[in-house]
Amino acid sequence: MSPREISRRCYVGPSFSVVSLEVMLKKILIVDDELDLIRLLKYNLEKEGFKVSSATEGSIALAEMRRNEPDLVILDLMLPGLGGLEICRQMRRHDRFAEIPVMMLTARTEEADRVVGLELGADDYVTKPFSMRELIARVRALLRRREPSPHRTTLQRGELLIDPAAHAVTIAGRDVSLSGLEFRLLHHLASHPGMVFSRDQLLDRVWGIDRTVSSRSVDVYVRRLREKIEPHPQEPIYLQTVHSVGYRFAGGSD
Repeated sequence: MSPREISRRCYVGPSFSVVSLEVMLKKILIVDDELDLIRLLKYNLEKEGFKVSSATEGSIALAEMRRNEPDLVILDLMLPGLGGLEICRQMRRHDRFAEIPVMMLTARTEEADRVVGLELGADDYVTKPFSMRELIARVRALLRRREPSPHRTTLQRGELLIDPAAHAVTIAGRDVSLSGLEFRLLHHLASHPGMVFSRDQLLDRVWGIDRTVSSRSVDVYVRRLREKIEPHPQEPIYLQTVHSVGYRFAGGSD
């Protein structure tokens, strides 16, 4: 079956045809047990200038990451053996892979599945059947989020230090490993200390217009951030809840 025939069966809408300089040499690892889908994704992503590798099993995927670290992982939720959720969990526990963006790709649409994926560190969640144009746009968005901005200055909030250029966070001198979205959310809140943001405002400003996640995702990410930066997550001193409104960053600057 040719890539064009596969594409008619597996996704809705046309693919891109213009290669953007921003994606040149960016490496994407596809982890899925559907060979036809892998061929389809590889065909379209390579047309956009990405360098693509693939794996059909979880253990092979982890070995491929160690051999050739990717810039982004497209990860199927349902895999034989080591499942997508466990792969994501292991990535977030490993310093080398903790910040690599993960896009979950699955036929399961239940909100509970999306929340579990986000809680384990997934950065985006795309359900099958999908639009190839939209998927590539989301891939680009995730990669852009990982790029540091050299014009942003370091933020010092109490014992919390945020360095956007290095994409690094320390708390009392201890390094804190954050995913791309966790970093963006923390940086946005810390850049506006004392300001209260609703969940929808945070989705718009951190996730952006390409988001498909619900407002509940904000709660998931705030909880994860508290577990990483708060001395006592149940009594947060930095990321505080304003009941019936949203969240604010309460740490003062030094």
